[in-house]
Amino acid sequence: MAAPLSRNKAPARLSSSPLLWIIALASLTIFFLYKVDNLALQTKTVAGHNLPPTPWHLFPPKNFDDQSRHARAYQILHCSYLTCPYSNTTVSKGHGFNSPSSSPECPRFFMFIHHDLEPWAQSRITVDHIMGAKNYASFRVVIYKGRLYLDPYYACVQSRMMFTIWGFLQLLKRYPGMVPDVDIMFDCMDKPSINKTEHDSFPLPLFRYCTTKDHFDIPFPDWSFWGWPEVNIRPWDEEFRDIKRGSQARSWPKKWPRAYWKGNPDVGSPIRTSLLECNHTKKWGAQIMRQDWEEEAKGGYVSSKLSHQCDYRYKIYAEGFAWSVSLKYIISCGSLALIISPQYEDFFSRGLIPEKNYWPVSSDGLCQSIKFAVDWGNTNPTEAQKIGKAGQDLMESLSMDRVYDYMFHLISEYSKLQDFKPVPPSSALEVCVDSLTCFADEKQKQFFERATAFPSPSPPCTLQPANIDFIKSWMQQKQRTITNVREMELKA
Repeated sequence: MAAPLSRNKAPARLSSSPLLWIIALASLTIFFLYKVDNLALQTKTVAGHNLPPTPWHLFPPKNFDDQSRHARAYQILHCSYLTCPYSNTTVSKGHGFNSPSSSPECPRFFMFIHHDLEPWAQSRITVDHIMGAKNYASFRVVIYKGRLYLDPYYACVQSRMMFTIWGFLQLLKRYPGMVPDVDIMFDCMDKPSINKTEHDSFPLPLFRYCTTKDHFDIPFPDWSFWGWPEVNIRPWDEEFRDIKRGSQARSWPKKWPRAYWKGNPDVGSPIRTSLLECNHTKKWGAQIMRQDWEEEAKGGYVSSKLSHQCDYRYKIYAEGFAWSVSLKYIISCGSLALIISPQYEDFFSRGLIPEKNYWPVSSDGLCQSIKFAVDWGNTNPTEAQKIGKAGQDLMESLSMDRVYDYMFHLISEYSKLQDFKPVPPSSALEVCVDSLTCFADEKQKQFFERATAFPSPSPPCTLQPANIDFIKSWMQQKQRTITNVREMELKA
């Protein structure tokens, strides 16, 4: 006969079993939360999470203290890993244009694309070039099969990285299926770093917002073309239209017959420091205003509105820590732009021609040079107005359509030089429109919405072939004109 079941031990096992399950579940939950939190702390984002400032241009590290730790971790993981796989990012294999044969010739300054890429025309761009440029880059962008992958190394000041990447994403929307696979190292800070003397034997391809004649850095449209929410500057097409309307508020004879500048002189710029000494409307014909962005923010940016600064016949451009995004807004006013001996060049400033769409001002004897320009303009109002209008016309021709065309041709020509097949590195994450807006605050989302591109009805403009002689002649003629103006000053 079978032994009777014990009725004394079973209740003990049953009573301990739920407790063990609770302990096990709690342990798993804690372990899971630890792993999730650890992943969030290791994930570098386009918004700047877990990224130190660039060591070559330090600025206060970003903090995200407006969120709780758990809310921040959820946002990082959701936006980084769970958004793009479920977003509609299907890439068209081709793009049908309404008028495929009506592609105008690109503006002539687009030919500087060949000039900027000439250092790699013979050697081509290898993986070693890319890895060398990584030491100077803030982030890496890989476009692969119509999708964008981002590998960030350092944070960018304010929202520069977000708006630069937004620009790349809009290019993919503008010309779907046409942007080639490419591997780009990008620095989002101001000063060029690939010096020609130091890197002559092995130039490193590094994209950034400006360059100089002494650097290999490749200029690319800056973030503010899609907006600069921290100082309330709107996307370029919208901002230009408003500036042009503001420029028409006063006729040329009724504009103040003096030179005007408003900006931040406290950026380590010797030119801007010297410019403060020229603030005397009677002696030097100049009105120099200090811009306090913190106070402007408190007042709703009313007095810093760019369209309200076109009531002067002459507008001064002075470089800041390096080049300044203010150049395009100053020239857009239609006033005679007085450009002070620029050391840096952005992608479009190579198209500026002295005495045609701006007036060159010397940094030597700065106040006297400004005074000469003002006196010349007031003595020759028709010529001064004509030059100012030509500058405004140039900026009007630089619509976002042309900005995207420049980006397209630069990336396309650059990709032709790469002797390897670009593939996203394992450390890169896909970034799409939805994942970028997932990280954005309300104001940034508004700017993104206003800076959204749509598929182009026509192909990009036609890029002229490389012409070294033309570029050389262009630069020599530009320098001759600047020298002639300087000689006129010294004789006056």
